[in-house]
Parts: sequence; structure tokens; C-alpha cells
Amino acid sequence: MNILLIGSGGRESAFAWKLTQSPKCEKLFIAPGNAGTGQYGINVNLKVTDFEGIKTFVLSNGVNLVIVGPEEPLVKGIHDFFLDDEQLKHVPVVGPQREAAQLEGSKDFSKQFMQRHNIPTAASQTFTRDTLQEGLSYLATQGLPIVLKADGLAAGKGVLICLTLQDAQQELVEMLTEAKFGEASSKVVIEQFLQGIELSVFVLTDGNSYKVLPEAKDYKRIGEGDTGLNTGGMGSVSPVPFADAAFMQKVEERIVIPTVEGLKQEGIPYKGFIFIGLMNCEGEPYTIEYNCRMGDPETESVLPRIESDLLELMLGVAENNLHEKELVISPKIAATVMCVAGGYPGEYLKDRVISGLDNVRGSIAFHAGTGMQGEDVITTGGRVLAVTSLQDDMFTALQQATLDASRIYYDGKYFRKDIGFDLL
Repeated sequence: MNILLIGSGGRESAFAWKLTQSPKCEKLFIAPGNAGTGQYGINVNLKVTDFEGIKTFVLSNGVNLVIVGPEEPLVKGIHDFFLDDEQLKHVPVVGPQREAAQLEGSKDFSKQFMQRHNIPTAASQTFTRDTLQEGLSYLATQGLPIVLKADGLAAGKGVLICLTLQDAQQELVEMLTEAKFGEASSKVVIEQFLQGIELSVFVLTDGNSYKVLPEAKDYKRIGEGDTGLNTGGMGSVSPVPFADAAFMQKVEERIVIPTVEGLKQEGIPYKGFIFIGLMNCEGEPYTIEYNCRMGDPETESVLPRIESDLLELMLGVAENNLHEKELVISPKIAATVMCVAGGYPGEYLKDRVISGLDNVRGSIAFHAGTGMQGEDVITTGGRVLAVTSLQDDMFTALQQATLDASRIYYDGKYFRKDIGFDLL
């Protein structure tokens, strides 16, 4: 069958690598893809939100299945676009419709959903420009630190942890009256700060049944020892040692099942991945956020641990028979180290030639922000390559991924050498 995978990052590189291992995958198209996805399929020069262009391509290339990687086309309604089109509605899309994608597209929507279904989460209230004074008063009654979240999509940058009341009040004013995060902060969720260790749990659902995929822990800060600015993710590890069977049972019973059942009860169809950002607070799971797709760089640690046919699982979602499909998870440990561009997450260097990719020995280098310039692979994004190693134990996986990350060269390259050290 012919598959169209939408997206261009490390997540999509990992999907392309895994999908092409299926005997059912005849042709894989990636729109727009990157320099690395081209080795698994055919890159197509289409923007992820060019729905008309995607329609034309799907119809002229006999595409049988569409898999959507990033959140933006989902929140903008690509799945609805297919369902509403006479020529496209027979082509299944893996990725939720617009209403369900609000679980990620609106923090306020997701918090209210959690409250309705008694899903454990931090206490919160939402404010707008019109209720700014109430928001400032509310802050004065809360403990510190306190979390401020832009309601809409802000490219992973719309969450602030404020240590003083003065900071929190100033940030709230900037978010609501000066559009600090653009339209995304026209509403702001003020949330209690949870103390604990973060992890990500991934669920695949056809709207009725579900599969819990391997969990992962990612590392957001640019500096070693978890210091410095937040990034899109500097690395990840799967499995997570503290997420033992007892903890994961709590996650499934208190969070996964109420989420899937809650969507069903509210008549919100959901076909695709649910990323659940969790906090482990002394052995008790709390939901920090939902995303309506797989995480990045967690995907690069999760997919190598899935031994079963990923395309079969995708077809289970498309055909509403996911419960009949087999999910086999490797007991091995996957560690991912992200190589980023000089200057990232601020203004970063671009168009630097990458060499040494052939030197990678015990890992897979998933391309994230790369492109082609003639025969050369060049850097195009802030996060350039995700280097993943799958090994029998965590120390070896971390050591191998770090070693292989050091074998790649481009001007300004940086990576953290302490990914996963807190788990050893």
C-alpha cells in the first residue's frame, strides 16, 4: 500500500524508518521530509498545512493511508478536511479530528476535560484580558512557584514557571495584554506547581480500544545538569526505571482509561496517538498536559523498542480493529542524544555541512533539521540529528548514543553528554 507521512522532523524520520520495515509498505511518501527521510521513501515538497496540495497529491498517487506527525495540521483540521471531501473521505487519516486535537490546541479545553472526568491534575484557573485583575488577585492567593501556560500552541515555549509573585504578575500582564506568545496567550491557564519527576506516556487508540506504547523521559533544558533555557528536547530514554508495573497500572486506571472513555462519552471521535505528559509525585501520577501526536525526541526512543509491525497497528486504528493487533515491546533500553545547532534555542547557525554520518556504528541517526545542498547534507533547523542506540542495559545505551553523537561533525554542533545520568 502507498502511505503519506506528514512532517519533517526527527519524529517523522523514526516513523519512516519503522514503517518501511513492514511488508505491506509498498511506497512511502514524506511531506515535506528532510535529508534523512529520503533514504526510506520519497520526499514531497508540500507544506504540512497545504491541505489542497495534499489532496491533489493523495489523489494522483493512489495514497491509501495518511499518517500525521506534527500538531499544527491536526489542530487546523486536516482529518476533518479529508472526511468532508467526497474524493478523500475513503482515505483513512491517523491523527485526531480538530475537536479532539483541542486536547493539545487549548490548555483550557484539556484542563476542563480532565476535571470533568476526574483525571488527576494540578489545580488551575483560566484568565483572559478581560479578567486580568481577577488573575492578578488569584496569583496573590497561590503558593510559589506557580505555572503560567499560554492556552494555545506556542511551539513548546508557552509555559513559564515563576518563582516570585512579582514575576508571575508581570508575566501574566505581558501574556494577556502584550501578546507575549501571540494569539496563543489570549487566554492563560494559571496552574499549581507539581513537585516530582516528569515522564511521557503514549497511547494509540482507534476511539474504542487502545494500546499503551513504551513510556519515555525527555530532557528539555539546553545545559547539562538540566540548566539553562528550555528547548524542544535534548534527548530521551525509554523505558523509565521509576515507571514500574505498579505505577503504570495507576496511570492506565486513573488516566488512560478515563481519557479514552471520556472522549467516547462526549462523542469526540479520536483516531491516533495521545501523548500524556505526567508528573510522578511520590509514586502518584498527575497529568500535566495532553498532546495529540507523538512527542519528539521521545518517538526516537519509543519506536525502536516496538518489535511488532507499526503499519499493522496504524491499520488497526484506520479500520477500528486495533484490539486485534499485536503490540510487542522489546525489554531493551533505547537512549537518544540530540545534536543541535550552535546558538539553539536562540538564533542558531544554519546551512552548515554535516560530515561523519557514516561513522555512526552502534546507533541510528534520525535526521531532524537537515536538508540537501547539492550532494551535501546541511543543517536547516535548531535540532539537527537524534542519535539513538538500543542496548541491553541503560549505561551501554547512553554511552553508545553519546559516543556516536561525537562522531558526527558540523560547525557549531552541541549535544548534552549527561542524558539519562539521573536514571543510572
